[in-house]
Amino acid sequence: MTKDLLLPSLWDDAHAATLDEPGLLLYRSNLLGSDLRITNFGGGNTSAKVAAKDPLTGADVQVLWVKGSGGDIGSMKLDGFATVYMDRLFQLRAQYRDLSQEDAMVEALSHCIYNLNPRAPSIDTWLHGFVPRAHVDHVHSDAVIAIAACADQVRLTQEIFGGDLGYLPWQRPGIDLGIKLGELAERNPHLKGVVLGQHGLFTWADTAKDCYLLTLEMINKAAVWLDANVKRPVFGGERTPALPAQDRKAEARRLMPLIRGRISASEMKSGHFTDAPEVLDFVNSHALDALAPLGTSCPDHFLRTKIKPLVIPAGADTATLDTLIAQYRADYAAYYDRCKRHNSPAIRDPNAVIYLIPGVGMISFAKDKATARISSEFYVNAINVMRGASGVSTYQGLPEQEAFDIEYWLLEEAKLQRMPKPKPMQGRVAFITGGAGGIGSATADRLLREGCNVVLADIDAKSLDEVTAGFAKRYGRDMVRSVVMDVTSEAQVIAALETAVAEYGGLDVVVNNAGITSAAAVEDTTLAMWNRTFDILSTGYFLVGREGYRIMKAQALGGSMIFVSSKNGVAASPGASAYCTAKAAEIHLARCMALEGAPMGIRVNVVNPDAVLRGSKIWQGEWSQQRAASNKIAVDELEEHYRKRSLLQRSVFPEDIAEGIFFFASDLSAKSTGNFLNVDAGNAISFTR
Repeated sequence: MTKDLLLPSLWDDAHAATLDEPGLLLYRSNLLGSDLRITNFGGGNTSAKVAAKDPLTGADVQVLWVKGSGGDIGSMKLDGFATVYMDRLFQLRAQYRDLSQEDAMVEALSHCIYNLNPRAPSIDTWLHGFVPRAHVDHVHSDAVIAIAACADQVRLTQEIFGGDLGYLPWQRPGIDLGIKLGELAERNPHLKGVVLGQHGLFTWADTAKDCYLLTLEMINKAAVWLDANVKRPVFGGERTPALPAQDRKAEARRLMPLIRGRISASEMKSGHFTDAPEVLDFVNSHALDALAPLGTSCPDHFLRTKIKPLVIPAGADTATLDTLIAQYRADYAAYYDRCKRHNSPAIRDPNAVIYLIPGVGMISFAKDKATARISSEFYVNAINVMRGASGVSTYQGLPEQEAFDIEYWLLEEAKLQRMPKPKPMQGRVAFITGGAGGIGSATADRLLREGCNVVLADIDAKSLDEVTAGFAKRYGRDMVRSVVMDVTSEAQVIAALETAVAEYGGLDVVVNNAGITSAAAVEDTTLAMWNRTFDILSTGYFLVGREGYRIMKAQALGGSMIFVSSKNGVAASPGASAYCTAKAAEIHLARCMALEGAPMGIRVNVVNPDAVLRGSKIWQGEWSQQRAASNKIAVDELEEHYRKRSLLQRSVFPEDIAEGIFFFASDLSAKSTGNFLNVDAGNAISFTR
């Protein structure tokens, strides 16, 4: 068991020998950030003091390379480091008098930037600059923070690390803490690092490799000691039995839209669910009621997870949810009123981020899926900290006023104000059938560009995997999911929509786009052809629409459905009676659903394409041959034929249909329902009448 706890060294001497000092710093940083046991996403920072030439004077100078503001050491590149002149840092230190100057000193860091580096230095620059060693690591290891969050953290630091690590009590990061850190290291040259109360681990060494190995050594010492000394069963043992795995997932799927609908009034939220073993240990334990209200200890954890989580019982009905969520908001407002300063920013979103459900697991909601997932990971870190701290001592969360002063720090507010404005579809969730085809994938691309989470459904698993992988690479893995689905199977449709809810917490947009073609004279149309066409184009649209409607109704946030019909839905064509009739049925189904959905803000509209050949699966088979034959032209002449047939003499592409779908999916069409939009470059017989 102890062997499994130990972090292995991943250092490769042969690779390291090819790197310069900045390269070694990046290598070390990426190794440390690759394991969440070492530090959380975006947390911690690393540095190296590097000899360089001043680009203006040519003089020899010493430059501090340190992780810049907003970076992640696990995924960053060299451009993620800020670079500052060491001599200027010490000049600022000489001007520092008291804590009232702290924020001004952070702003003054811009005067220390080396070589016009655009990467802004973070506040943690001060914690690295004054340590008299070339290489410094700061990480948020769960094992070390567990010690730092104990009531008797000073004694345990000495006992576990045997004098190798010093100790400094909790203090908000800034130049003052940086000076204290540097002075401690100068007074005690034998120290290899420091434990910061409630915060984390600092280590330092003369080489990049030694610093990396030292960080691992200290974390391993803490992890092994905790494992040997923690009281078992953890968290006082089980109070609530875990539901079976499928029941846990089903309850999470039920709760997520209900919660999302109640917390998304001012900002649409994306959700994430986990029932990882450590989460179940905590939410099912006797210690839950005592520990959950204490919040987290590490400031990085706190900023992601808020002052405390909201505990919700499994099986909670809507009335219970209304009461619990309202109470949480009231408690948050009271916390703000108790702690606010004369110049504090206005109160922010008062809803919880973390929702703990005994017997089920943990749900998190945030502005986008990545933030919701990362917030969940941070709270898992916090659970690990609470397990260790409460198992060997008494756990202490961050003091309330300190927590507030970090959450509503003016520097943090300034950072938030510099963030790009949210994209129009941020936090929303779209479900697209026929997602691997031309129109489906073009629509997904259009929605993803606007910040929407997208679930692609298609019966073609191979094409679906390829399209999804491309979008994940372009937009990030959190933004897109896929599910293999046959629209004619009620069970598969229900399961696919449940997948969308499980992955993102709810549903806002349904694009009914799956398609098939059929062409035959009436007398040659078989019952099998007729039924197959209606199964996909009519029944399939009904099943997907119905399940999406049910979710949107329960969620109570409104929503938008878009049916991709056809010019043939309003204009009959010879030799395609099954297809034309089924497409007309789609349009009328949309109108019926628009009537029923309007009181709940669920809008249903139709986009009618015509002759979209590029990227279309339905034009890759017999349909193109049949259309070419009926027009007495070659297959490769079809696109030009349809272009010339249109009033505008223009070809229609999947991207054009995607624009129409985006219009109906977004707030641009907030006052439109029961309508259809022709995107066909002009076709007189399909004009609306």
